[in-house]
Amino acid sequence: MTPDQSERELLFRAFARAFLSADMAALYQAVTPDFLWSYHDGVSVTKSLAGADAIAAHLAEQKAEFSAQRFHEVVYHHLPDTTFMTFRVSETARATGAEREQRGIERYTFRDGKIATKDVYRKPITA
Repeated sequence: MTPDQSERELLFRAFARAFLSADMAALYQAVTPDFLWSYHDGVSVTKSLAGADAIAAHLAEQKAEFSAQRFHEVVYHHLPDTTFMTFRVSETARATGAEREQRGIERYTFRDGKIATKDVYRKPITA
């Protein structure tokens, strides 16, 4: 079953809370047991994250790498079987203080009323 728009909004709120707090138990209330998160950081890193341990490790790496990471201009675009999220992200490297800005899009699919996949694509914003 693909959730309707109001069900998706509830799913994404729960997903975001779990994501921001790195709460894997809560995250897996919003996603399927075989949830797959594919990620490209817009520079050189491409990952496929499967399972709570891989996702938790990725979130810990992000927290260690960046002293600040803020999402702006977040908008969800719901289609019948897919949702896209567009955003801008500002990040500050912990080691150097260097700042970077990126635009991105995330593609989500659903199965059994939960989020099944998250595909993240980013690119640097140039001045």
